[in-house]
Amino acid sequence: MAIAPSANDLITRAAKLDAEDPLAHLRAEFDLDPDVVYLDGNSLGAPPRRVAARMDDVVRRQWGGRLIRSWSEGWWTAPERVGEKIAPLVGAAPGQVVVADSTSANIFKALVAAVRLAPEGRREIVVDAATFPTDGYIAHSVAEITGVRLRTATVDRLEAVLGERTAVVLLNHVDYRTGRLHDMAAITARVHAAGARMAWDLCHSVGVLPIGLDALGVDFAVGCTYKFLNGGPGAPAFLYVPSALQDGFDQPLSGWGGHRDPFAMDPEYQPASGITRARCGTPDILSLLALEAALEVWDGVDLAQVRAKGLSLTGFFTECVDTVLPPGTAEVLTPRGTDRGHQVSLRHPRAREAMAELIDRQVIGDFRAPDVLRFGFAPLYVGHTDAAHAALALADVLAKE
Repeated sequence: MAIAPSANDLITRAAKLDAEDPLAHLRAEFDLDPDVVYLDGNSLGAPPRRVAARMDDVVRRQWGGRLIRSWSEGWWTAPERVGEKIAPLVGAAPGQVVVADSTSANIFKALVAAVRLAPEGRREIVVDAATFPTDGYIAHSVAEITGVRLRTATVDRLEAVLGERTAVVLLNHVDYRTGRLHDMAAITARVHAAGARMAWDLCHSVGVLPIGLDALGVDFAVGCTYKFLNGGPGAPAFLYVPSALQDGFDQPLSGWGGHRDPFAMDPEYQPASGITRARCGTPDILSLLALEAALEVWDGVDLAQVRAKGLSLTGFFTECVDTVLPPGTAEVLTPRGTDRGHQVSLRHPRAREAMAELIDRQVIGDFRAPDVLRFGFAPLYVGHTDAAHAALALADVLAKE
């Protein structure tokens, strides 16, 4: 019978893995409390160090000194400029990503535009039955407003609802509850074969694994920037519309930000050309420029290495959990193969209380009702030693039943 490794053995193994990590130097780019094990980057990313200095410049010099002149000195074009920084992280050519508004607002834009683009007779929106709630809420509103039917299905049973009436399918790339990674290439091809448009929610995958929107022919994609992109709380979301669809992108939020000539004060709306037409209202400059600074951390980072480290971290954490928890203590919901994002979800009847105690111990993950503990691994600043300490703390907490 094999002898389970001791706590010291796990820490030693973790330290060896961290010593071999080609991304380990990036941890110094972030403001992190050394006494905290932060495993909630899938909810809110840690702040890159450079953001504070950049925001000081934005507030004191740009806003405080240049005042309204700053609008013509870079503020007004920030949504497109910051979008260009995100484009390589999602596999998009220039001119196809804009940062504006919230994830919910951008889902609304994409779904309404998809319905308006659909040929006559395609009057159904399909949404993953296990989707993140806001996606479902927005899809329901779009269905009511446009008069189409909303259908739900699990990803594994998508074929059962796809058909000649499907206008658009909206799915989460990574399941927010379980961490399961869906096959973007296969599903996009399947939806296109049915004659429908494909929209992806990238909130839990952008910044942790390579994504190829252009290569896969994705029709629309949205994503938040405050999770693995570390843009800060409430940072604006991004919207991807490929060049081939932009002329027909008839989005419903026709605010002045997407107008062809916003400062002409034309009483009639005329959409701008290109990705700019996906904008709506006045840009949130403070959040946008904080995000712009945060994205500089990605310069020169190889997403293949990020993905490899994420798989290593989540795999090692799962192994630690298997080792230190008695069999049957907690159920691992996250796939153990490569079909997972960068989180590990565990089911336990005392999940709420357990996570609260872990946070009191400075091991920060999160809880999802009714019984799920989530641990998110951001490869830019999380190490294997963090994973080992978190698993050992979890074992100690759950042993107190």
